[in-house]
Amino acid sequence: MIANTPKPPYFAVIFTSTLKSSAHNYEAMAKKMVNLAQKQKGFLGLESVREELGITVSYWKDEESIKSWKQQTDHLMAQKLGKEQWYKTHKVRICYVTRDYPDLSK
Repeated sequence: MIANTPKPPYFAVIFTSTLKSSAHNYEAMAKKMVNLAQKQKGFLGLESVREELGITVSYWKDEESIKSWKQQTDHLMAQKLGKEQWYKTHKVRICYVTRDYPDLSK
């Protein structure tokens, strides 16, 4: 589902990853992190897909909201588990969104 974001400017955090073949309990933790992120101050929305490559884009009001999310206790634990157990590769990109375009299919 496409996130319903406000009028720019806002920020996007793009998290791209590939999983190890044995990523036990990854899906449960991913769902927990989505639910937790949605409760964070400054959270605006999220879009996520996973096949061989997983891409999650979360949208945030400002950089301070992103920093707070990065340091949230449960999220820190998930980051540690991801590095140690689940991710073969991963990368985080933070972007400043200056414009977006409407859904032209409507």
